Amino acid sequence: MEYIGRLLAGRVPFFYHLPMDWERVWTVLKWVLVALGAGFIGQFGKSLALFLIRRRRNKKGPKTDPVPTNPVFKRASSDTDTKQAHLQAQAKIEKKRAKAEVKRRKKSG
Repeated sequence: MEYIGRLLAGRVPFFYHLPMDWERVWTVLKWVLVALGAGFIGQFGKSLALFLIRRRRNKKGPKTDPVPTNPVFKRASSDTDTKQAHLQAQAKIEKKRAKAEVKRRKKSG
């Protein structure tokens, strides 16, 4: 305690003169490096994993899934197909209107 009192009397911060061995310094530096490494992995690990997955999928080749086609949006080849598509679209609109009416009635009372 006398040592710290003499240092404070000389107005020199006492932590400049405390004895510190290199083993403790090395231990502290190791923990700092471990914390920085964990932060780096946490920050960029997900991006790296997504990049590796995307690269692996591209090496396998693109998927050749058939594109589903909706018959309503197909180009009509004849007049009957056009009429049928028009009727289907109208039926769909009427169904939506009926649902909206039911909701409105339910909400009002």
